[in-house]
Amino acid sequence: MDEVVKVDVVRLSSLRETQRTWAALPIQQRLTVLQRARFAMSGMADAFSNAIPSHLWRTPADTRVAEVLPLLAACRFLEQQAEKILRVRRLSRRGLPFLLTGISSEIQRVPYGVVLILGPANYPLFLPGVQTLQALAAGNAVVLKPGSGGAPIARLFAEALYVAGLPRGLLEVTDDSIAVAEEVLRSPVDKVIFTGSALNARKILRVCAEKIIPCVVEASGCDAVVVLPSADLNRVVKAVTFGIRLNGSATCMAPRRVLLVNASEDRKKMLVSMLSKEFDECRPTHLDEITRENLREMLYEAELLGAREHGSLTSDQRPILVTEVKSEMRLAQADLFAPVLSIIDVSSETELLAAQEACPFALTASVFGREEEARRLAAALNVGTVLINDVIIGTADPRVPFGGRRESGFGTTRGSEGLLEMTVAKVITVQRGKSLRTYEVMGEQHRELFNGIIQASHAQTISQRCHGFAKAVRAAVALR
Repeated sequence: MDEVVKVDVVRLSSLRETQRTWAALPIQQRLTVLQRARFAMSGMADAFSNAIPSHLWRTPADTRVAEVLPLLAACRFLEQQAEKILRVRRLSRRGLPFLLTGISSEIQRVPYGVVLILGPANYPLFLPGVQTLQALAAGNAVVLKPGSGGAPIARLFAEALYVAGLPRGLLEVTDDSIAVAEEVLRSPVDKVIFTGSALNARKILRVCAEKIIPCVVEASGCDAVVVLPSADLNRVVKAVTFGIRLNGSATCMAPRRVLLVNASEDRKKMLVSMLSKEFDECRPTHLDEITRENLREMLYEAELLGAREHGSLTSDQRPILVTEVKSEMRLAQADLFAPVLSIIDVSSETELLAAQEACPFALTASVFGREEEARRLAAALNVGTVLINDVIIGTADPRVPFGGRRESGFGTTRGSEGLLEMTVAKVITVQRGKSLRTYEVMGEQHRELFNGIIQASHAQTISQRCHGFAKAVRAAVALR
């Protein structure tokens, strides 16, 4: 074990040395490397698609639209906006407290150093790829540990960056084993970006807490689709079916719960019928044994408590619809990567919000209905992202941040905020005043001076502030 740790220290020492040189480059030089990598990756769609692990049930077109296109869009966003986002902010004199006259300050965004990215298994290119590009744009070195089965595509991604001119000592791709994840977590990295289950997030956070390493957690979801009385059911059904079949339903923000608001029996029957028909036509997916067994137990428990199952567990799994579900059921609170959708009836907004809060996850939510009504409800939902009359698709916008709340994690990736997560604020202040009186020992007259300054600066009325100013002037004269 000691030998492994020594090897890690040597490896990270080399990364840090390369990182310091990289961070010292003008940001446009770093972004030029990213641009060349984007050009290279635009011709690698077939290679990326062929490298997708077999456990992900998707077509070559799925990989292009769900991984390659959003990754390239995120790269172009950085090329166009990163310099502005990371620009040094020099503070004007406006708002400078009176006592600090002569001080000027600037706020820099500087890289952490070595960022460890722990990638997920379900989107092995897009999710860790964007995080890696943001870390590099900000001037960091990166250790990229892919999720299960993701090593081949991660290495293709890294090779595109190397060909584009990225120093090989700046990005290290490990294998995808759990043992390696544990090893690199023990290494003295400067920040951790984790994407994965809430269960694994807890393990990561324990290590980070022990070492006081900052961490961003993009964890699981059990996301809700709110169907208001004004919603177009045809759009709801098409959107939900898309969301639940995407990537074999292995998507953290896939719809898992429909919160059906104040619906008549006929409207509910119509929704169930439409969803059942669409689900029957979905391409089946494969569930691993652990996921299948967990789903089996939850369906059994839900049925015992009065839920009704439309569909069944099979070797080739099509989406399962479950009606008469209650928000307290385990099925409605689990972060399963399985094509299952629960319908929960709610009669009011208060009941809807209670049903949403009963679920520990708060990644995204969708609201279908008239925009004005949906916007009002969106403001009340405690989630990271609300999509109105849509599911999932809008989150691919490279300009917007993505992150969850509660057991769905904290911190953000992507967008301006995601880039800033790869930096830490560094403040530089300069004293341009020549007076040394600030450093003198304080006496009774100083107390009167500061009382006057406090009153002149913060009293409620103009008369009080003028009185305070006069007091400060008298004390200042006495101190000469």
